[in-house]
Amino acid sequence: MLASLVVASVRKLRPRFPRHRALSTIQPGNGSPPSLEETSAEQRSWKDPGDRSVLLFPGQGSQFVGMGRGLLRYPNVGEMFEAAQEILGYDLLSLCLNGPEEELSKTVHCQPAVFVTSLAAVEKLNHQNPKAIETCVAAAGFSVGEFAALVFSGAMTFAQALYAVKVRAEAMQRASELVPSGMLSVTGKSQAQYKHACLLAKEHCRGLGVEEPVCAVATYLFPDGRVIAGHRQALDFLQQNARRLHFLRTKMLPVSGAFHTELMSGAVEPLKDVLRQLEVHRPEISVYSNVDGKRYMSDGHVRRQLTQQLTAPVKWEQTLHEMFERARGQRFPRVYEVGPGRQLGATLQRCNRKAFDGYAHVHPADDDER
Repeated sequence: MLASLVVASVRKLRPRFPRHRALSTIQPGNGSPPSLEETSAEQRSWKDPGDRSVLLFPGQGSQFVGMGRGLLRYPNVGEMFEAAQEILGYDLLSLCLNGPEEELSKTVHCQPAVFVTSLAAVEKLNHQNPKAIETCVAAAGFSVGEFAALVFSGAMTFAQALYAVKVRAEAMQRASELVPSGMLSVTGKSQAQYKHACLLAKEHCRGLGVEEPVCAVATYLFPDGRVIAGHRQALDFLQQNARRLHFLRTKMLPVSGAFHTELMSGAVEPLKDVLRQLEVHRPEISVYSNVDGKRYMSDGHVRRQLTQQLTAPVKWEQTLHEMFERARGQRFPRVYEVGPGRQLGATLQRCNRKAFDGYAHVHPADDDER
């Protein structure tokens, strides 16, 4: 069962993000909210997409020491960090503000830190531009950022989602320590064949005596942009043979394991167990899953996809195409990346330049304190 402190935190800290205007009449107990497609033709006819907004929530790797500075002045942020200290058992705010960087970058600390500071950035956006929150019609999060997107959408409470993130991060940390592994960012030429390169890398590992080697595409970032994850020997092989594999650039990512591959299989059951205990609702706005880039349809769908996400590749490029698909001439919504880093904006620029024209970053620190 969930710890009693989480229950207490849930009672103390209810999400207070304003709901999308079209959903303002929905009350608890009235059933599942309508999807955007289920609204009437009359409603759709007057909703100019250019007057709507979309929120993107970053994932692990975007963190930096100092994030969260100055945000306590915004409503709800102080309560978020107080609840986080109760749930996590350590002072997350101090770690975010002061580091040390080595501790903040550990999976077990980094994921909760990115989750909380991203939602704190939403409060900043709500203070500076409340219309961006009121008119939000869709959200997506990268890996752990998906939990923040679901909290914003009303699918989960802040405290219960943070507890799930804690369990997830600890389980992924343990899985990462079993074998030397990692993640390699790759930008390739048009003729690069990523799956074939992974097969060659695994064959190389077998020659070194590695049993059941893992090497696979873990993230689809943008056209010809991938993250490949697996055993460290496989990634070394890819870097050493980058030219003949038609890779333009390769870079090891500062993470502790091969996330979103079968090497994370040990983390599946702990997360599945905690998700069974959470109160999950269908999102009140469209939220897109990393697993297939499609919109969440039910509470059970949320639980299944979040569990599968641990060992399945993040289909971020496909998610962006799904979110921003529209008829020729139709305007794009405003896009806000809420949280540390600008990586999601960079991928959006590579995937859809027109959608990127409406992009803005909401930094998880006050402008006058950066």
